[in-house]
Amino acid sequence: MNITPVRTYFLSLQDRIITVLQAQESVPFISDSWTRDPGPEGKGLAGDGCSRLVEEGSLLERGGCNFSHVKGHTLPPSATAHRPELAGSPFEAMGVSLVFHPRNPYVPTVHMNVRMFAALPAGREPVVWFGGGMDLTPYYGFEEDAVHFHRVNQTALAPFGEALYPRFKTWCDEYFYLKHRQEPRGIGGVFFDDFSEMGFDGGFAMTQAVGNAFLDAYLPILERRKNTPYGERERDFQAYRRGRYVEFNLVFDRGTLFGLQSGGRTESILMSMPPIVKWRYNWQPEAGSPEARLYTDFLRPRDWAAGLDGGVDAVVGTRV
Repeated sequence: MNITPVRTYFLSLQDRIITVLQAQESVPFISDSWTRDPGPEGKGLAGDGCSRLVEEGSLLERGGCNFSHVKGHTLPPSATAHRPELAGSPFEAMGVSLVFHPRNPYVPTVHMNVRMFAALPAGREPVVWFGGGMDLTPYYGFEEDAVHFHRVNQTALAPFGEALYPRFKTWCDEYFYLKHRQEPRGIGGVFFDDFSEMGFDGGFAMTQAVGNAFLDAYLPILERRKNTPYGERERDFQAYRRGRYVEFNLVFDRGTLFGLQSGGRTESILMSMPPIVKWRYNWQPEAGSPEARLYTDFLRPRDWAAGLDGGVDAVVGTRV
C-alpha cells in the first residue's frame, strides 16, 4: 500500500484552497510548519504538518486550513469507537481540515475535512479507512445558498453511486446535531467516517471528489454575500450562534477529541474556534424576525438538493 499519493493530494488541496481565499482577503495567511519526534522512548506522537491561518482579515475574522501527517504507538479511544478490535494498534493518519469564520454575518461559517487513517495491527495487513465531508453554518439563512451547497456535494458524489449523497447527507445531519440543545449546528452537507467499503483506491477517489468540490460549493456563496450591509444586531446574533459551534467542537467533534487524546498540536486543533463568542441565558429570537427564521426555516433537516420549496424566494434571510 503506497500512501504517498494521499499525502501529495492533501498538500495540493490545502495549497489550492489557501491560494483562492488569499485572493479574496486583505490580510496575508501565515504558514506555521511543524515537526514532532516520538520522544525518548519512541512512544509519543510523531509527524509533521502545516497550519495556514488568517486572523482579523477584512473577509475572514478567523480562518485556517491545516495539513497534518502523524504516526502514533496506540490508537486513541476516539479512533476505535467503531473498531474496538483495533484498540491498542499503532497508527498513521493524515488529512486536511479547515474552518472559516467570516466577519460578515451574512456569510456562513464553513467546515471541511478529508482524512485517511491506517491502523497497523501486529502480524496483520494494515486496516485503512477514509473520512471527511463539509458542512455549512449560516447565521442568516438563504435558500439559494443552501440548495447550491448541497447540489455541489450531490454532484461530487454521483460518480460513486446515487445512494452515497443521501446517505452522507443524513449522516451529516445526525452527526452535527447538538443533543443537549436539540438542534442542528447548521444546514449540514455531507459527512462520512470509517469508510472502507470501496477499498483503498475507491475510497481515496471518493475522498478526493469531496475535497475538490469544496471551492465550488463555498466560493459562490462567499462572493454573493460578502458585501451585504450589516450592523450591530447582526454581529450580536452571529456571536451568539457561534457559541453553538464551540459547544459542538469541544463536546462532540471526533476530530477534536482525536487530536487532544493523541497528544496532538493544541494550537492547530483549536484553530476552529471562533474569535468572538457570546452566550445568553434562555435567549429566544423575536417571533417573525430574520433571526427566528434561521430556526424555523433552516435549522431542520430538509432535502436541499431537491430545490426551493414551492418556489420560495431565495433571499429568505434578508432583512429590509
